[in-house]
Amino acid sequence: MDPRRLWRHVTTTHWGTRVAFPRSTLAAIEKAIALGERAHAGEIRFAIETALPPLRVLDGLTPRARALEVFAHLHVWDTVANNGVLVYVLLADRHVEIVADRGISERVTPQEWAGVCRLMEQHFRARRFEVGALAGIDAIGTLLARHFPAGGPVGGVKRNELPDQPALL
Repeated sequence: MDPRRLWRHVTTTHWGTRVAFPRSTLAAIEKAIALGERAHAGEIRFAIETALPPLRVLDGLTPRARALEVFAHLHVWDTVANNGVLVYVLLADRHVEIVADRGISERVTPQEWAGVCRLMEQHFRARRFEVGALAGIDAIGTLLARHFPAGGPVGGVKRNELPDQPALL
């Protein structure tokens, strides 16, 4: 257990999350998701978590394991075509995880997702949260449009199955 990680999770506040992701940034993220989903048959869900409870950190909960929990909690898996993608931001760790449902993970490689995560994290380290979030959404949209174009294998009229607004956890 890393005591510095525990300290970050204890001292990172919701106020800090609101500074990093003010209403204007949340609105920009929502708009980017809605616009991006017009170009592909995927569903993007964006979740921001300020910090983990200290006991979860002491238990060694990783950002990836937490992202999988959030993926289920937010029902990202609950799309007709198994085409949901979760972008999970753990602010205390400045860590980004992407979890894709099985319909997408068969075509987009883990290395491609990792590249998007590192792009976002680079911006976040420089405190460019809105720029990083929008760059990540754009990169995800590009991957999804390549593998799942609008009106493609999912077919027919696209309906919005997941909320576009970011979830604050």
